[in-house]
Amino acid sequence: MTPIDHEQITSTTESPQGESQLATNLAEREHIEIDLLLEGMHRLYGYDFRNYARASLTRRIWHHVHSEKLGSISALQERVLHDRSCFERLVQNLSIPVTEMFRDPHLFRMFREKVVPLLRTYPYIRIWHAGCSTGEEVYSMAILLHEEGLLDKARIYATDMNNRSLQQAREGVFGIERMQLYTKNYLEAGGTRSFSEYYTARYQSVIFQPFLRKHIIFAEHNLATDRSFNEFNVILCRNVMIYFDDKLRERVHGLFHESLSRFGILVLGSKESMQFTGYSDSYEPLDRMEKVYRKIN
Repeated sequence: MTPIDHEQITSTTESPQGESQLATNLAEREHIEIDLLLEGMHRLYGYDFRNYARASLTRRIWHHVHSEKLGSISALQERVLHDRSCFERLVQNLSIPVTEMFRDPHLFRMFREKVVPLLRTYPYIRIWHAGCSTGEEVYSMAILLHEEGLLDKARIYATDMNNRSLQQAREGVFGIERMQLYTKNYLEAGGTRSFSEYYTARYQSVIFQPFLRKHIIFAEHNLATDRSFNEFNVILCRNVMIYFDDKLRERVHGLFHESLSRFGILVLGSKESMQFTGYSDSYEPLDRMEKVYRKIN
């Protein structure tokens, strides 16, 4: 047997070629560990993150590894598969809610000007907020429809894969410290009343009026695995698909196309587009700047 030359090993790993090979091996191991974690989550719990954009997903997984005080992704996998509470914390970490009332006010102003006149022609209106997070934009839509006299004939379906976020959305309770920003957004979005009419302050929180929640249905729905559940006049899915890879993004566009009525409206996020999807010819732009499209076939 040839003895191991430790000096040769050391010199190899310290050389640029050795360092490059070591980095490649570590990256490959990380990739395998993440694949196994995501496969286990899908098979055991039914949550499918396998086609999420890998760079963002990797950052969030490592963040959770550290928050659980673990040393590796494999250690996280073991805990996730044997401890559902750890799994639920990970899901919360992987679907960090980023939202606010009347976010991007110019979009809501455009919605009043260009979409509301179309909705007036319908006897009944169904709107789907896909990936609604903690519900701020859902309540924004309810307020807008109320001011335009359309809320009583509307049903807003608000869905998300994150149960904790959905529970907060159902309660309609938000921190009072954000009301100054939300009031500013509301006015810039074309609000016609005093924003404070829509909520009641309680200590350090506000709760939105029950008449708004009466027209909203909150439900769990996973865009990666679940199917269409109704036909809608408007679907809003803003800055959700930026976390998906091309395969999952195409699946979700297919889901939306199936779920929209003819001449239905699809609202995407500012960083998203219909370009380079298999459904680009099925829509016409209603407002290119705001990423609002109308289904034509």
